[in-house]
Amino acid sequence: MQYMQAAMRHAQYEILSDDGSFYGEIPPCRGVYANAASLEECREQLEEVLEEWILFRVHKNLDMPVIDGIELTIKEIV
Repeated sequence: MQYMQAAMRHAQYEILSDDGSFYGEIPPCRGVYANAASLEECREQLEEVLEEWILFRVHKNLDMPVIDGIELTIKEIV
């Protein structure tokens, strides 16, 4: 899915100084974040959280941010 790939390109990661774990977030997608022991594990978790976030927003008919010109819209089929 192009939207997910675009969102993941906006992911930001940091190593937390208190325990050395990795924290990742996708700023355009408010509430999408993950924390794990390794960078790869953090990236995988972040991708899972993003997918769940998208499904939740579609289910609730909530707007999603346009990312890199990609817009997801929900259209009612009559």
